[in-house]
Amino acid sequence: MPDAATRTHEVEQALQRLLEWPEIARSPQLAGFLDYIVRRTLAGDPQSIKAYSIAVDVLGRPPDFDPQADPIVRVQARRLRALLEQFYRGPGAGETVRIALPVGRYVPEFVEVEPSDADSPPPENRDPEARQIVGALAPPRRGHVTVSWFVLAVIALGAAVLAYALSTWGPRQEQSARAAGLMPQPAVTVVEFQNLTGAADDLRHAAGLAIELVTDLEQFETMTVRYGGSGDINAAVAGGADFVLSGIVRREGDTLQYSAILTDVVRAGTVWNKAIALGPDEAGRGEVLDGVSDALSRVLGSPRGPVHAGARRLLLEGGAIAGGENLYLCRMLFDLYRESESYAMAERANACFAALGARERASGQALAATASLTAEFAANAGASVASQADRFRIAGELLRQALVAAPLSGFVWEQLARLEEARGAPEAAIAAYASALQLNPASTDAMAAQARFLAFIGRLDDAIPLAATAIDAAPDTPPWYLGVPTLAALREGQYAAAIEYAEIYADADRELGPVLAIMAAQGLGDGDAVNRHLPRVLETPTFRAYGVLNQLRRRIGDEALLERVRDALLAAGVPPQSLLRPF
Repeated sequence: MPDAATRTHEVEQALQRLLEWPEIARSPQLAGFLDYIVRRTLAGDPQSIKAYSIAVDVLGRPPDFDPQADPIVRVQARRLRALLEQFYRGPGAGETVRIALPVGRYVPEFVEVEPSDADSPPPENRDPEARQIVGALAPPRRGHVTVSWFVLAVIALGAAVLAYALSTWGPRQEQSARAAGLMPQPAVTVVEFQNLTGAADDLRHAAGLAIELVTDLEQFETMTVRYGGSGDINAAVAGGADFVLSGIVRREGDTLQYSAILTDVVRAGTVWNKAIALGPDEAGRGEVLDGVSDALSRVLGSPRGPVHAGARRLLLEGGAIAGGENLYLCRMLFDLYRESESYAMAERANACFAALGARERASGQALAATASLTAEFAANAGASVASQADRFRIAGELLRQALVAAPLSGFVWEQLARLEEARGAPEAAIAAYASALQLNPASTDAMAAQARFLAFIGRLDDAIPLAATAIDAAPDTPPWYLGVPTLAALREGQYAAAIEYAEIYADADRELGPVLAIMAAQGLGDGDAVNRHLPRVLETPTFRAYGVLNQLRRRIGDEALLERVRDALLAAGVPPQSLLRPF
């Protein structure tokens, strides 16, 4: 095994190759972010890698930066994580020493990959038992669950899964399933967390958590969830589980620590883990299990969570699913559409739902998703006003049927809220969003959608904490979550932050994103940025079809914001007639 100096050198070389890769080199902030966290870790100082230090030392934020109010570090970490995965899938596929940024952390991990496996990227959330070299370079942080604890948990709770899966079940033929376009809804078995505190009084902190998790995860409707009892993991595997969720509860000083582990039965390895530390006051609350379950479900239930990584990979890589469509894959396509607002992805999702059998097409999920696609095609395709009104009418009827089929579906209520928002019915939208979150309070997508809506109707102060919670909890923050931080930064005159957010937000909101970027650029006095974004505004199909302000008024109920938009676009050189008439 190489000594620490050799390992450090290998990581530094891996870092240099990443910094020279054009996709990272063209963004000084992302390059600086990566360089900073790697060198701090190599220096044996990972405990200093915090959102605050990254924001101030790398991203140029002022000393009064508040990580809770400004999510820029989480956003840039998401972008960096995606680029690292892209590098190791492409030009870095042959790298044997890789730099990974686990979801939810800013401390990188350095992974050794066997040469025979170097053409396969490391999983999004790497198995803690995988060979690492970070442990020899830096001491563990106080209050952090170290790799050894996770190894203990894996050995104690996961060994039976690995042995049983390898010896009895064997790997599934995923490649043939992918080739056929078949990928069923994943099945997750949740077993009770093991109490390792050594105190009988602490049993209440573990017993019943699995039931809470089953209840919460079922609300997402994108996985089959089963209660696995007190930890008979062999039975979970025999019952057909794709994943087993288990964990431990232990004490570290006066802190109660929950460590959750998600095991992929097919690949016989841990694909995700998360630690939640609670102080004495938090641990003493009666609803402690509900809070822990909610925090874990926000990640595991998310369409961007580890349970759905395989389906997303299949769909993003253009896997053919014709003839193998099912409700799960259609829902994953719809969620990918939601993240990008891409017309092409909307068409793929629409075609998938149309190809389903009659029973699945009549489900609440399919009807609600089809309703949203129907209503939103008008905006994406630049349809006529009459056509848009027809689409809204059809979408409303589909959602009425969806509510009959699934009246307790948070997903259905969220789509209804979005339709009411598009139809200019704010009170109805508020009520529908409230129902969506009451039914599924762990849905960060519903939370972020409600926050953006509130911001658009002038309730920015109400929107900011909702958006911050969604951004903080989501496993990967989609660009459309950043509408609220953009508006908040503009209001506070933080134009540098506003343009960072707006340029990312524009990836998902091709109407308002470039407009907000122009407003921020004007605040900075950056004429080049104004000129860069102005053509995007003038080329937007819906703006050309209806006039810029006419179209934005369909979405924005805040007259003060519309006035600022008008002034900014006039100052940028948009002809006055283009604001109110087709052009």
